[in-house]
Parts: sequence; structure tokens; C-alpha cells
Amino acid sequence: MEDFITLYVTDLKGVRHEIQAPTDMGLNLMEAMKANELPVKATCGGMAMCATCNICVKSDHPLPEMSEDEEDMLDEAFVLDIDGSRLSCQIPVSSEIDGLEVVLGSLTDPEE
Repeated sequence: MEDFITLYVTDLKGVRHEIQAPTDMGLNLMEAMKANELPVKATCGGMAMCATCNICVKSDHPLPEMSEDEEDMLDEAFVLDIDGSRLSCQIPVSSEIDGLEVVLGSLTDPEE
């Protein structure tokens, strides 16, 4: 279906999940992962204020430029892969990221 894209998310246990996300609902990557019951904490609800939706991007997709707020949050976060680290709440779900591969970051909660 053209209104959906496929995303690949590796959780903290190393399990790779293939999820589908609609491109016509205005979702961001964090919301798509939560909708698919992946363990993303997202404490601030997607406002780029907590870094608990941190991911590491593993594929070469064109992503929106990082805002100052996002950059500041990532600077304050712990144990991140600096190259490729992003806040999933700041990446809109669109056809441009079809096939995106990410790994959940260190600040997500594997017990949820």
C-alpha cells in the first residue's frame, strides 16, 4: 500500500522489528514506534525535551536537519553513538524514509 512505509528498528535486546507506518497521518518516528509497541519511553511526549526517544540511524536516508533543541538534548544525553544519533520524535514519517534502519538508544527502557 502506498500510504504506508516500512521501518526497521532494532531494540536493546538486539531483536530487529519490521514495522509499518502510515505516511498520511502526520506521525513522527517515535509515535510510529510506540504505535507498534516498541519500548520507547518518550517521557516528554515528542517535544525534544528529554532524549528518551534517542535512536541511532544506521541507514543512509535523507533526514530533516537537526534543530538546535534536538542538538542540545543529544549533547546532554548519556552513552550515545554521536554519529547517527537523533531524537525519533524529530523525524517525520514520510515516503522519504521508507526502509529506514535504526537502533533504539541507550535511554529507552528495555523492561517496558
